[in-house]
Amino acid sequence: MPRFSYDGIDLAYLDEGEGEPILLIHGFASNKQVNWVYPGWVDTLVKSGRRVIAIDNRGHGESIKFHDPDAYGAPMMAEDAYELIKHLGLDQVDVMGYSMGARISAFLALKHPEKVRRVIFGGLGYGMISGIGDPEPIAGALETDRIQDISDRTGRAFRAFAEQTGSDRLALAACMRSSRQKISEEEVSGIAVPALVAVGTKDDIAGSAQQLADLMLNADVLDIPGRDHMVAVGDKVYKQGVLDFLSRA
Repeated sequence: MPRFSYDGIDLAYLDEGEGEPILLIHGFASNKQVNWVYPGWVDTLVKSGRRVIAIDNRGHGESIKFHDPDAYGAPMMAEDAYELIKHLGLDQVDVMGYSMGARISAFLALKHPEKVRRVIFGGLGYGMISGIGDPEPIAGALETDRIQDISDRTGRAFRAFAEQTGSDRLALAACMRSSRQKISEEEVSGIAVPALVAVGTKDDIAGSAQQLADLMLNADVLDIPGRDHMVAVGDKVYKQGVLDFLSRA
């Protein structure tokens, strides 16, 4: 997989297909393969005539790992994405982020609107503003020596996922403690590019998709029927809704 560096930050990404570029930004404890390749997103988008770029966020996948929470944060990871866009010499890209990646995408659209043509917020609705819970049980679970000693259900699930993906648990714990910066309603209302908020109807993490979309001037909602936070990412309704959005916006 290709890599690039800036200011001592070494990041991995994939770059496949030809056509209008779309940048994919994965969720917490995931990576470009798990979030976008395995569920068929890269194949779907390439076959639709798109150039697909997917980054491994810092602390994840094949990118640089830090164990200090101060080295993370969604605004920092948005700058990583911006530097990748610059590295590839792209004037503008469509952007799709899932969960934590949606939060990163929002910061990217706010800080560098000239680079973002359209944005898709997957797996995150009004929770982008209100927050989505206490990060400490998850961070603590990632730092615990043995998974069988973890009593918190959500923490145990994220720990199991981290082990499944072969992740650096201490890097993820540091990231969890710093990556959930909230965005104000006023800031979100400043996102003027066409936006799509796509959330599973059984997602109890994301918050209301409609409530987030209502804050923006040009945003639509895509309900992903019967899907929760973890399963919605590969859903065919989600994929078709994104393709429709990209073709009309």
